Amino acid sequence: MDVKQFDFELPEKLIAQHPLADRTSSRLLVMDKKTGELAHRKFTDLIDFLRPGDVLVLNDSRVLPARLIGEKADTGAKIEVLLLKSLGDDRWETLVKPGKRVKPGTEVVFGGGLLRCICEEVTETGGRIVRFQYEGIFYEILDQLGSMPLPPYIHEQLEDQERYQTVYARERGSAAAPTAGLHFTEAYLRQIAEKGVQLAYITLHVGLGTFRPVTADVVEEHVMHSEYFEISPETAQLVNAAKAEGRRVIAVGTTSCRTLETAGKRHTGKLEAESGWTDIFIFPGYEFSIIDGLLTNFHLPKSSLVMLVSALAGQENIMNAYRTAVREEYRFFSFGDAMLLI
Repeated sequence: MDVKQFDFELPEKLIAQHPLADRTSSRLLVMDKKTGELAHRKFTDLIDFLRPGDVLVLNDSRVLPARLIGEKADTGAKIEVLLLKSLGDDRWETLVKPGKRVKPGTEVVFGGGLLRCICEEVTETGGRIVRFQYEGIFYEILDQLGSMPLPPYIHEQLEDQERYQTVYARERGSAAAPTAGLHFTEAYLRQIAEKGVQLAYITLHVGLGTFRPVTADVVEEHVMHSEYFEISPETAQLVNAAKAEGRRVIAVGTTSCRTLETAGKRHTGKLEAESGWTDIFIFPGYEFSIIDGLLTNFHLPKSSLVMLVSALAGQENIMNAYRTAVREEYRFFSFGDAMLLI
């Protein structure tokens, strides 16, 4: 498939630069994934499309304050380090700016020496593997020195860092928020649960590669990045019972979708409690084994995420929906409006 099939015109003014004051006040474009029929609703109308017995699966990963500003130990030159993935033993895969100043052996100092890192190697994609040195608890130091790594298309500062976290974020590890979940408040989740909808949680630590456009010309040639996930025994049990009884499983966000489908493919349509890495690439032609519906935001042109939603609802339907969303001036990306494929 040609990547250009997933391209569309997106005026820059539609890229949401800040979150709405009320998490639940965004708009909701609802699509019947079989017919492509669209309905313009409010996010608070989501509950009208959920049935008692549905299982709503949410990603409880918490975004790390992963952006660190430091200085080269020898010259004092300013260096920015963005944490991408923990490799264990205080080693991290990172992005570094300016990269040309950080070669293997380079030491970078943060917070006057509270935290240090040594560059160990350069990755194939131009990142850096670094090893941190510190006294105390790493994540407490990171909370003190780090800032939220907002996506590059957001140019305004975020006043409240918690607005780039879901209200149910628990497990630290993401380099970016699972943004479909940003629309929920604790009160609205309680309201949904009171209707008889079961809430289940998985963890997938989001990497920045999620948001990068596909650079290959042919969809099938794209290579996905890998991300760490965990599925609890409780979630596996809830999802398996729903599938066995013909009840719907609805993923909140493409990260939840990719986690569920990774595990479902491994175990022939069932889940097991497990943890591991996934680089699953979902595009048209993919047959879903777990999810029946998806709540998501509006994504970048030519991104793997547009391809994923096209796999669920059809490429023509999705492109029509995106053209409609642009015409109706829906807000796009992390702080934007939501779309329900059901």
